[in-house]
Amino acid sequence: MSKYRADSEKVSPRVMIWAHALWEMKLLLRNGEQLLLMIIIPVGLLLALSMHHVQSLKPGQSSVDAAYPVVVSVSIIATCFTSLAIATGFERRAGALTFLATTPLSRARLIAGKILATAMIAALAIFIVSIIAVFLGWRASVWTLAGFGIAALAAIAFGAWALALSGAMRAEGVLAVSNAVFLVLIMFGGVIIPASSLPGGQALQLLPSAALASGLRATLDSHGTPGWAPLILAAWGLTGFLVARRTFKWQ
Repeated sequence: MSKYRADSEKVSPRVMIWAHALWEMKLLLRNGEQLLLMIIIPVGLLLALSMHHVQSLKPGQSSVDAAYPVVVSVSIIATCFTSLAIATGFERRAGALTFLATTPLSRARLIAGKILATAMIAALAIFIVSIIAVFLGWRASVWTLAGFGIAALAAIAFGAWALALSGAMRAEGVLAVSNAVFLVLIMFGGVIIPASSLPGGQALQLLPSAALASGLRATLDSHGTPGWAPLILAAWGLTGFLVARRTFKWQ
């Protein structure tokens, strides 16, 4: 046992986090329900919204231009928050995380590995959605990379808060709360309807969902600057990671 611990101490934290992230990603890719939520539903949503004529479109804006940022936002929140929170909550209840607690994988490394794995799955989903959007008429610009950077910050932020939630509540509570938060953020958090068009829009713009959606609309649709969205998402991500590191329980 002492030899195993001594050998494990020679492995860098970065290698541990990466190895755990790859393991988590393989588990997610084998889960049909997770793939339905992460990939198939966003693709279906993009097709549905792109084929629906919207009266509020700006001059020269196509349906796919308006739909693409919304679908990417929904995909990130569903994957990196709702799906991750529920999966981790039930892993805790089943005792799977208790076994990981016996390994050199610390709480912070577990959190980082899970966030990284979920972010990679979200990147895969966004890649598939982007390919379909291109076929439907969406075109990238020099600001597209900035939009993908915002998506990465959002994935980290929502992943951190998913683990903070799943580590502090029972699995049944996580299931109910994460789904409720998802619906509230999608409907009233600036995703489907821009925060500026909702009552209390200035305050709503500080939500991670509103920052994500507004940043993506600015970069992926209007081809402009993301404004304050990166700073807001970075602040949510850092705060979420600190809360998760403090409150996350193995069982």
